[in-house]
Amino acid sequence: MREAGWHRASLVGCLPSLLPNYRLLHVMRNRTPPGNITEKAAREITSRLPRGWRSELTLDARRADAVVEIWAPDGARAKIIVEAKRLLEPKDVSSVLAQLRPLAGKDATPVVATPYLGSRVRERLREEGVGYVDLTGNVWLTLDRPGLWIESTGADKNPWREERPARSLKGPKAGRIVRALCDFRGPIGVRDLAARAGTDPGYVSRVLDLLEREDLVKKEGRGPVLAIDWRGLIGRWARDYSLLGSNRTSSYLDPRGIESFRASLARTEARYAVTGSLGASLLAPIAPARLGVCFVDSAQAFAEDLSLRPAESGANVILAEPFDPVVYERTWEREGITLAAPTQIAADLLTSPGRGPAEAEELLSWMAQNEDAWRS
Repeated sequence: MREAGWHRASLVGCLPSLLPNYRLLHVMRNRTPPGNITEKAAREITSRLPRGWRSELTLDARRADAVVEIWAPDGARAKIIVEAKRLLEPKDVSSVLAQLRPLAGKDATPVVATPYLGSRVRERLREEGVGYVDLTGNVWLTLDRPGLWIESTGADKNPWREERPARSLKGPKAGRIVRALCDFRGPIGVRDLAARAGTDPGYVSRVLDLLEREDLVKKEGRGPVLAIDWRGLIGRWARDYSLLGSNRTSSYLDPRGIESFRASLARTEARYAVTGSLGASLLAPIAPARLGVCFVDSAQAFAEDLSLRPAESGANVILAEPFDPVVYERTWEREGITLAAPTQIAADLLTSPGRGPAEAEELLSWMAQNEDAWRS
């Protein structure tokens, strides 16, 4: 397919039937990463070239693990330098790029190849304009001349990953650790973080190992956490936590509208914390909320207190019985209403339907500009 002088490889017509040795139909049963990464990765690229294009693969080149030369039908030529790694974690991306770019020089396009590339690594490589290919089918490559764009999606999880103590941020303990890391500046030691999050140091260490591998925190050896990518950490938490999935939620209707709900919140003496669009709109310049989302101890009792009606459709209020009491920590007061911490609101918006993710980005931008206001 030709688009403005570019060729875009079809994601369906990738000719997998012509390369049976490189299909991964049974790879999920194999816990050992396949060998010959360089050759297989290079073929993952060349098998996706448009019809009429040709390529030549050179292995064991002095310049890099592999050199792939590509010719378009009009004779235009490009050179790809492939650097293979058995494993690539987000924290290692910078050092790998520092190694690869001098090898590629000005006349070649750098490409990183591994058995599997996680989503954060793929995101980092794309931001740097570096191509990638893994053996599950995650491929991204762009060439200026000849114009070429190859992109395909493979596995979301590493089929060869060894078992590790902490591989996700699911659950209340992980949520408390994330909140503590985001809400407070470093440096912070493991024991202090454990005390702040109300969990044991061993579990904190395992979570920090995960976050360090994903380049979300920086620490020296067994020392304290020195730096925290709080924005990236909120996004990473949102992959394992969700407003509607992690909390027990119920839908209600305030017949008089969202402004009536806000007024009722200012009068009630029950414990609550507003999150979602309504919470964000009271902090950042975001469009007026049409839905009120609120953490409460008992949805039924709170609804009766505020004269809300249960609603299967047309709801304008969602009451959420929280996954953990941490949602009530570091709350804010705005216009007589209690708001959840900005970090909590951002995570809830990222996992909300509709405009939630877009509103989350607006709130995160406000948080970056006003970090001293919400972070200790």
